[in-house]
Amino acid sequence: QVQLVESGGGLVQAGGSLRLSCTASEDIISIHVMGWHRQAPGKERELVAQITSGGSATYADSVKGRFTISGHVAKSSLYLQMDNLKPEDTAVYYCNVYSFYRGNSYWGQGTQVTVSS
Repeated sequence: QVQLVESGGGLVQAGGSLRLSCTASEDIISIHVMGWHRQAPGKERELVAQITSGGSATYADSVKGRFTISGHVAKSSLYLQMDNLKPEDTAVYYCNVYSFYRGNSYWGQGTQVTVSS
């Protein structure tokens, strides 16, 4: 089973920046969509940003203009540049990769992002 590993989380002051990375333990065949999701205590998991294999990116309204998603399909890697962080961005961030091959969807175990006011 392919494993995704997130890194780059941590504690940062409001207005600061972090860059999250997601790497796969093995090459993933036929990637269709890659994305970042987050879940804060007491809240449901939500989609933060996603990018298709064609390079089209979408963002949640709450992060537009502040976050930038990018990926390298050939290396099964994904990144999230987070700028001007706010306390409400505090959550566990999860990496997700969906592949057309057998309809597989892979998830990382999450990385904690904490933003202090």
